[in-house]
Amino acid sequence: MFVLGIDPGLTVTGYGVVRGGHPPVPVAAGVIRTPVDRPIGERLAVLHANLSEVIAQHRPDAVAVETVFTNRNLNTAISVGRASGVAILAAAQAGIPVTEYAPTAVKAAVTGDGSADKKGVAQMVARLLRLDSPPAPADAADALAVALCHLRTSPVAARATGGAR
Repeated sequence: MFVLGIDPGLTVTGYGVVRGGHPPVPVAAGVIRTPVDRPIGERLAVLHANLSEVIAQHRPDAVAVETVFTNRNLNTAISVGRASGVAILAAAQAGIPVTEYAPTAVKAAVTGDGSADKKGVAQMVARLLRLDSPPAPADAADALAVALCHLRTSPVAARATGGAR
């Protein structure tokens, strides 16, 4: 099973494609940046076009998106929500099922600790994917963590990988 994990953000959205198995295999990871000096509609269009391209190129079986976390900064929460909606739309247009995961669920699935810090998550992603070093930038590492979370917690993913967890 191929899973596209997405760490949504309006300025930077991380993506990571992982193939399930023992061990899981990283297929692609990176970030999509939108121009901060452009109107919101244009930025969302750039994000949609780029995510649609990633989906078309890798043809994942499932898309996993990290949900908006509660944030004191309302503008940040709104921006992440907009980016998340665009990611879900791109997947839906491609006919790919989407599952959303809370940040604490992603951290717990990858590290065993729902309150792990970004560095700990990145280090565990590297270990689980047998990488020499943590993926960079951090948004790409987070997206790989979201994909791993889906592979480790989704019953559908477990069946597709022969019950692997």
